Amino acid sequence: MNQAQLLQSVLASLPEIVVITGACVLLILSLFVRPERGYFLDLAAIAVVLVAATLTWASADNDLLVYSGMFASDRFSAFFKVIFYIATVLTFLLSRRYVEIERVQRGEYNVLLLFSLSGMMIMASATDLLSIYVGLELMALCTYVLTGLLRREVRSNEAALKYVILGAVSTGVFLYGVSLIYGLTGTTELNGIAAAVTGTQRDPGLLLAVVFIVAGLVFKVGAVPFHMWVPDVYEGAPTPITAFMSVGPKAAGFAVILRVVLNPLLAATEVWIVVAVIAVFTMALGSFVALVQDNIKRLLAYSSIAHFGFVLLGIVAGGPDGAASIMLYLLIYTFMSIGMFAAVIAMRSEASRGEAIDDYSGLSRSHPALALSMLLFLFALAGIPPTAGFFAKFYVLVALIEGGHVAISVIAVLLSVVAAYFYIRIVMVIYMRNPAGKFDLALTPGLKLALAIAALGTIVIGLLPAWFLELAQSSVLAG
Repeated sequence: MNQAQLLQSVLASLPEIVVITGACVLLILSLFVRPERGYFLDLAAIAVVLVAATLTWASADNDLLVYSGMFASDRFSAFFKVIFYIATVLTFLLSRRYVEIERVQRGEYNVLLLFSLSGMMIMASATDLLSIYVGLELMALCTYVLTGLLRREVRSNEAALKYVILGAVSTGVFLYGVSLIYGLTGTTELNGIAAAVTGTQRDPGLLLAVVFIVAGLVFKVGAVPFHMWVPDVYEGAPTPITAFMSVGPKAAGFAVILRVVLNPLLAATEVWIVVAVIAVFTMALGSFVALVQDNIKRLLAYSSIAHFGFVLLGIVAGGPDGAASIMLYLLIYTFMSIGMFAAVIAMRSEASRGEAIDDYSGLSRSHPALALSMLLFLFALAGIPPTAGFFAKFYVLVALIEGGHVAISVIAVLLSVVAAYFYIRIVMVIYMRNPAGKFDLALTPGLKLALAIAALGTIVIGLLPAWFLELAQSSVLAG
């Protein structure tokens, strides 16, 4: 790599460099900032993300492949990075009061979030299995720590331990698939793998390698049968981190899946009937188990399992339309999921966690604005028109039907009807029951802003779905 190539590589990865450098600077600054001035660290962290977002926007059309083919700066990665930026900024906005109540060190909290963001950014741009692994581990190690950040709570410690153990197993499975790919093709670079497997007699070992890689990645998105960590981690982690993990790491997992699956390993077609089965069972398990949950964080955990089973159907549909439907779904899910968790965080006070569904009884009587925002997010999660959530599911179904998967589309619609019940159940609790007591809400300016941004995103995409779909389609990988 000559000097010009090195400079080009640095410029292409400048957003990642800004985030990592900003995290290191914040780590030092946190030693000198008094706890009562912790909001300065929040503002500095948000500023770092906004600078990175500006750099990503400026370089989105460059379409560069740098670091000897291991890293791409293109519209595909830029689209996913925008999702990560939105999720991270919203998490910072809704965290302030919660962090104070739980007595979490704001400095380490913000630094870990930024490092996790940098890992997801690397995953979105990675075009080599080894650089994918680097981003994956950087993201995962930070989320393990963030999950167990409530050190005085047993359930937080338990969730972090389960997450670490199962995450390590999934990483080992992924790396074994990578080693098989390297042994069969002599490369870990995605385009090199594509050249090695296209137009040649397929080695049976290739299918085995694909299965291992897909298994490792499917764990990250919480699909069946690798879903067992999701409910415990969602319940045990600090709620802002639960909101962050419901979107960021899973979107990063799908960014990798789309790069790996819809390009070089497309030749191993036998594995995609397995993906279809996984998607259906994931939707079914998430929808039916959520029906009996009394804790809203666990309910939203199973809800996310069902949603990401639906997203996997975009992989089954295949092609540019399937990929674009996935990308649009993830963008919409970012707003409606984090918005819903923001409402849950608003219920957290010194006296109450606000996690039992019965805690929301009669919320509309005293806090109609918060109740209305929850109604919007719940209807969006249920896929009720004209919210953005309806169009998220609609475009996946269109891609499925155009791909000839009509039977799977029918199953997906039926399971969505089942899932709508537990969302409407919460709406009934909010609007149809009498208040069980006085609500002591933790509505900070940042939390209100996060709720407003999430609601606006859910409404605007619902009003202009075609424009956002075209944006996703223009960002899909060529070929």
